Amino acid sequence: MEVKDKLYIDGAWVPSSGKGSIDVFDSTNGEVIGKIPDGTADDVDRAVKAARAAFDEWSSKSPEERAKFSSRIAEGLTARMDEIATIVTREAGMPKWLSLIVQAGLPINSFASAAAQAEGYQYEREVGNSLVVREPVGVVGCITPWNYPLHQIAAKVAFAMAAGCTVVLKPSEIAPLDAYVLAEVINDVGLPPGVFNLVTGTGPAVGEAIAAHPDVDMVSFTGSTRAGKRVAEVASQSLKRVALELGGKSANILLDDLDDANFEKAVRDGIGKAYLNSGQTCTALTRMLVPQSRLADAERIAADEVETKFQPSDPFADGAMLGPLSSQAQVDRVNGYIQKGIDEGAKLVTGGTGKPEGLDEGYFVKPTVFSNVSNEMTIAREEIFGPVLSIIPYDGEEDAVRIANDTPYGLSGGVWAGDADRAKKVARRIRTGQIEVNGGAFNPNAPFGGYKQSGYGREYGEYGFEEFLEVKSMQL
Repeated sequence: MEVKDKLYIDGAWVPSSGKGSIDVFDSTNGEVIGKIPDGTADDVDRAVKAARAAFDEWSSKSPEERAKFSSRIAEGLTARMDEIATIVTREAGMPKWLSLIVQAGLPINSFASAAAQAEGYQYEREVGNSLVVREPVGVVGCITPWNYPLHQIAAKVAFAMAAGCTVVLKPSEIAPLDAYVLAEVINDVGLPPGVFNLVTGTGPAVGEAIAAHPDVDMVSFTGSTRAGKRVAEVASQSLKRVALELGGKSANILLDDLDDANFEKAVRDGIGKAYLNSGQTCTALTRMLVPQSRLADAERIAADEVETKFQPSDPFADGAMLGPLSSQAQVDRVNGYIQKGIDEGAKLVTGGTGKPEGLDEGYFVKPTVFSNVSNEMTIAREEIFGPVLSIIPYDGEEDAVRIANDTPYGLSGGVWAGDADRAKKVARRIRTGQIEVNGGAFNPNAPFGGYKQSGYGREYGEYGFEEFLEVKSMQL
């Protein structure tokens, strides 16, 4: 049991002004593994005041000095990688071996990348008789989700602080324990008081207080589209800058010029891209678009991949590929969508509702594949956030592009083709913030963000660094 009874404000561990606490549950068995303070608006106010007081000195430090702190934080997280991976596996359910790479490795990369950006960025340039300079936005409120908890924290906090901003962080109450590891590392490296502040609690209490606070200059939020709209609405009252990374319903187009071997490779790869982190991934490729003539082949290959490789198991077991979901609420949500798919007439290829055989404890669901799905069905329109794939047949390239773009979302996608130039040509037509071409690997230093209701703003690398900078023009 990890009992965290303090918040981290102004460089010190302090009690919340509230008396409540929030339980943190183990995704593998449903047991309580931790408690955190149920923070309040007063706690947010204290944290924002600390961040505001620290801003002038922190923003005036040289980029090189800020980079040194970011590098030390990366080193501190590296020393605790196994602990971080274990915590996130329990919180969110990702297999431990993969958590080491993703849930622990990517945050370390973000702090290292932020250090490099701080040192190498060009902060000013001449435009005619003007000197155009970039300066830190100010106090940034960071509100983060539970599916990639520390990774999403680092994507905001690392780049904001390296840019010269001060931060108030509200992590998800479902997966908050990794945020305490970060706060401990930050405390150990001697970051100046007030630069980083941690306030735990719920979205309606702490999240809204951050979005509404007049001394918060910017809010960076990752989560559902519904919650993102609320953040933007509240933040609009003080006209603060907002960056939103929201939901997705990404299409993975398998074009008709793939030979049999590459078609099979694409289908199997697509299962992995849909089921990463048990489908609890905003960029999950959950709509697989295949030529009508190859629908039966896609069903056969997908069923084999799921039934032989992606069966749920203890995420701490060797070779585990699919762990539990993060909460009972997620189990109920995913099973509800699976039933909806059945009710609306989609063909159930494998999976279904209920618990997987032999897994009575923990937040497990059956990995599911539907076929002959129309793009008007609920399972093709709404983000499920679980291991559920919809295979959608199409008639010709134009029809495939139309279906892929027929969604309110635009976060990610994929295109597979026998001809690489054709794949890139089709990829350019998909209205989405990032897209894989013939299985191209995720790049944690490339810009990440969405079109349409998947949000606005970008994270990672130079583009993510610039989100936290204002532009000033000095006429000389």
